[in-house]
Amino acid sequence: MSLAPSEATMAEITKLIGFDTTSRDSNLGLIDYVVERLGAVGIESTLIHNAEGNKANMLATIPAVDGTRTGGIVLSGHTDVVPVDGQDWSSDPFVPEIREGKLYARGTCDMKSFLAVIMTRLESIVAAKLAEPLHLAFSYDEEVGCVGAVDLVAAIVEAGLKPRGAIVGEPTSMRVVRGHKSVNVIRVDFRGVAAHSSLTPQGVNAISAAAEFTGFVDSLARGLTQDGPFDEAYIVPHTTTTVNKIEGGIAVNTIPATCTLHFEFRSIGADDPTELIARFRAEATRIEASMREQHKDVGIDFTVLAQAPGLDTGPDAAIVELAAELGGIPSPDKATYGTEAGLFFNAGIPTVVCGPGDIAQAHAPDEFIELDQIAACETFIDNLIAKLGS
Repeated sequence: MSLAPSEATMAEITKLIGFDTTSRDSNLGLIDYVVERLGAVGIESTLIHNAEGNKANMLATIPAVDGTRTGGIVLSGHTDVVPVDGQDWSSDPFVPEIREGKLYARGTCDMKSFLAVIMTRLESIVAAKLAEPLHLAFSYDEEVGCVGAVDLVAAIVEAGLKPRGAIVGEPTSMRVVRGHKSVNVIRVDFRGVAAHSSLTPQGVNAISAAAEFTGFVDSLARGLTQDGPFDEAYIVPHTTTTVNKIEGGIAVNTIPATCTLHFEFRSIGADDPTELIARFRAEATRIEASMREQHKDVGIDFTVLAQAPGLDTGPDAAIVELAAELGGIPSPDKATYGTEAGLFFNAGIPTVVCGPGDIAQAHAPDEFIELDQIAACETFIDNLIAKLGS
């Protein structure tokens, strides 16, 4: 028999989804609402804004009954969602709608249902008279490369909170996931020399240089596929890399002076992202030197746009055991997608990913979450509150 979430949680999900927090826009409406809700039950919040001041992370600590603010558990989630542009939705993506036991709207799965469950438990958390603190960490711009969480995790470290574990509520169908690959996004700008296509020796073709670099990426990818290293806990058990976007040229009869490509790689724990970036950068430098043999006014700019470190929490870590005790489903699998969990892990905070919904539904038109997943998350958070209670 399927369980149904509470009316309070459903109302909270509706409220949070009503804030359009698409990553390109501000999340401050939602953050201000969360801060107000926290303040109403006596919980103070700290905001960590982006440089422009139009987005913010929120960090709040519910201290233990004796006033202790260090140790305890972090509940972490991001507030932003991906765009709905060009997607064919059956209903308004920012007005939740229930159909056949599923709740449809942008962010239901990824990941406002998790945040909503926490929000409906604020009074219970305060009333529980915790034996150890509970920290709430809500970020911005996860969907564009875990940008906001960098400063959010740094704030946790700088405040000396020293949590004994973190639970990131990304959709895992409530499985306890202790590992995922790193995500690294890089832009390479090629500057050649324009010329009429009938006078090719006078130009330096930026697209050709970009194609040469693309060939290197593809060759490296084939080597990783064939030779590893491998981690069989992943569906794709090796590091992957692909060029996914390329722009260049102005006309069919003009040697292109500029070309820009974007590529990414997702590495397993056995591959060092720093070393891989160095290999890609070295290839860009080699190609640049070859271009300069043709003309001095050329160059290549290599820019790392985003890096989300991988997660590789040990199977015997206490946070893994705790998440299972709370109702998370033990699993040997590692996630195919990146999350902010790697940032916590790199900061020395043992971390797992465990949240309601299936990642297969995230980002898609008619994004949905099954209602019994929300109910399972309610049980999980209720169990956590009881566990931390004095």
